[in-house]
Amino acid sequence: MAAYKEIVTKAVVGKGKKRFQNTYTVEAENIPTTILGCWVINHQFHGYKTDNKVGVKGSFDINIWYSYDNDTKTTVINQNITYDDMFNVRVKENADLSGDTDIIVRSLKQPTCGEANIKDGKTISFNIEKELGVEIVGETKVKIAIEEEEEPWEEIIDEVDEDTLNEIDENIDENYIKSTDQEG
Repeated sequence: MAAYKEIVTKAVVGKGKKRFQNTYTVEAENIPTTILGCWVINHQFHGYKTDNKVGVKGSFDINIWYSYDNDTKTTVINQNITYDDMFNVRVKENADLSGDTDIIVRSLKQPTCGEANIKDGKTISFNIEKELGVEIVGETKVKIAIEEEEEPWEEIIDEVDEDTLNEIDENIDENYIKSTDQEG
């Protein structure tokens, strides 16, 4: 029967991903005629722990290119959008979240503008889709099986026998160094 020991180590104790689809609005300087393009850049984020949930705070810049004045002129709206999304991440049973935990956030799908529409007057509405993955790294216990008995030492036997050692001793020239110094 094997004995067991518990080791306390840091490991991934919770992991999950979530897809977000949010609608935002911006005000244009001019009355838009047509939406020509919408793109997202500069996505930044970080995770934090609050009670039994994990939050991700982040931001990105939205650029909406539109035409106005009956499609005779164009301009671009630049706006920074912030978000604070919450996750209910399941944590493994034997995990201890009371101590030092790390929250690792990955963008599994970068934010993209799925649709942009002109609403009333100067208002433009747009949908942003993104997918975030969260890992909680915390202390956990692992049980390992140990063997109580130490493995026996293997005896190392030299390949040289007594006759070979005697032959080496008989052929040693104790004046070898002196004779080579005199030649050179």
